[in-house]
Amino acid sequence: MRLILLGGPGSGKGTQAAAVSQKYGVLGVSTGDLFRKNVAEDTPLGRKANEYMKKGQLVPDQIVLSMVDQRLSQPDCSKGYLLDGFPRTLGQAESLKKMLAKRGTALDHVILIEVPDEAIVERLSSRRTCSKCGTIYNLKLSPPKKDGVCDKCGGALTQREDDVAETIRQRLRVYHETTEPLIAYYRKEKLLRSVDGSKAPQEVSKAIFGVLGAAK
Repeated sequence: MRLILLGGPGSGKGTQAAAVSQKYGVLGVSTGDLFRKNVAEDTPLGRKANEYMKKGQLVPDQIVLSMVDQRLSQPDCSKGYLLDGFPRTLGQAESLKKMLAKRGTALDHVILIEVPDEAIVERLSSRRTCSKCGTIYNLKLSPPKKDGVCDKCGGALTQREDDVAETIRQRLRVYHETTEPLIAYYRKEKLLRSVDGSKAPQEVSKAIFGVLGAAK
């Protein structure tokens, strides 16, 4: 099974990617992780990507596609994979389709996790992270037992700089601008499966499993 997971910041993509990977035995492939791995290992692609990232510029599609192509060629992707954070543009989507066609394969499904913008603003602005162990809490959905203190290690809970309301709304504006064309593209390709991401994580997982099962 070859999947793409789409969703805005705070939509729960990471949680659902892990759930789908465990349920169906497919590997989660994150472009963010690919960037970090290639840069850390100082690969030729990592060095090229880092030149752009240091300048605050977008990494050109060809470099991104080469990283993805290399990763999907590895044996652990033979049973399937779930792409998170890729494609981000129509050009990348079309290039991915051509890349897979050369392998004699194609995408099976594109899962869109839909959450209203204001629900995301509320969700992310309530997020706190332990400064020691990295455990994430939500002051409304999963608060710590003691205000401002991590249940696991006693570390101080902090709020990320980009988890304030106005910054979240700006991130959402960028997300909509870049993702709406992708949604339309994959809907036309008859690959798009939408689920309500505003529910509890377990319910969202069940909905995803349901649409994947129904689409087989």
